[in-house]
Amino acid sequence: MQPLRNAIIGLGRIGSTLEDDRLREKPCTHAGAVSLSPDCILVGGCDIDKQKRERFKKRWGCESAYPSIDELLKKTRPHILHIATPPDTHLHMVEKALQHDVSVCICEKPLAATLADAKRIAEIHEFGKIKVLTNHERRYSADYVRAETLVSKKTLGPLRAVTAKISMENEQCLSAMLWNDGTHLIDIIRYLCCPRLEPEKLIGTLERQNETAYIFARSGNVPVIIEAGGGRDHYVFELDIGLASGRIRIGNGLYEEYRSEKSLFYEGFNSLKQMKIKCKDPKQWPCGPTGFFSLMLEDAVLCARQNTEPVSSAKDGFLALRFIDRVFHLLKN
Repeated sequence: MQPLRNAIIGLGRIGSTLEDDRLREKPCTHAGAVSLSPDCILVGGCDIDKQKRERFKKRWGCESAYPSIDELLKKTRPHILHIATPPDTHLHMVEKALQHDVSVCICEKPLAATLADAKRIAEIHEFGKIKVLTNHERRYSADYVRAETLVSKKTLGPLRAVTAKISMENEQCLSAMLWNDGTHLIDIIRYLCCPRLEPEKLIGTLERQNETAYIFARSGNVPVIIEAGGGRDHYVFELDIGLASGRIRIGNGLYEEYRSEKSLFYEGFNSLKQMKIKCKDPKQWPCGPTGFFSLMLEDAVLCARQNTEPVSSAKDGFLALRFIDRVFHLLKN
């Protein structure tokens, strides 16, 4: 079977250059994932910055790098287009891909800069002529996939509550942080356990830097509390999933499972005991990589070849932003 032709628009960090970060799990960029995939071939890139184009050509041995998307699409005819440009360009890029008969777009988060644009991209995806995959990468990560399986199968009992934290070291106000990075947190809460997530109350402000705000939400009968904080000198992304007979803590560099067992400390009570996760294959998680970027591209390949629905679709990208938009409305009210 012939490999699928992949092109990347936006040759900055997530498109290409983060692959040289020595500490990150590999692959960690669109170019890196394509280069390692037996099902794909990298046929071109696009960026308005000449230096980025030259660096891309040298780094990946791909001579086809262009300053315009029209030139890229016309000359490379990709099956899969990776969109790693700023959010306010995403709708335009998806519409261009649609015009050039691209099969699948992989769109970086957030899906768009406005809710209206995100809704339009989701509508294009739903129409079915082109599949749009939102790169909410944690949906493909082995640790989050395990957590979702445990929750959905009620291995540790029914879901009772979720608390989550996100904090950043940057200078953005909290509203910008939520829209740009919080979309990952909202999406993974929806994916793991709370697909009908709706905000109910906001304590604090999202309009300033160095603040902390609390979002109270609900998914059916399950309460969800989200802490969003700025002004840190570190990055925090984590969830604490409370279940009737256990607990899962998961986040960046964090995975812990606890199960309810007869207490060693109190007669007639149960306590939570942290469980060890066995390593079946040293090349896979938990001993090896989670495979988050490679598995995302595998999903895109299935969409292109078999017209399947992506694990993380444009609709999922839209619903994450719709939640955040509704939080903003709580602030106004």
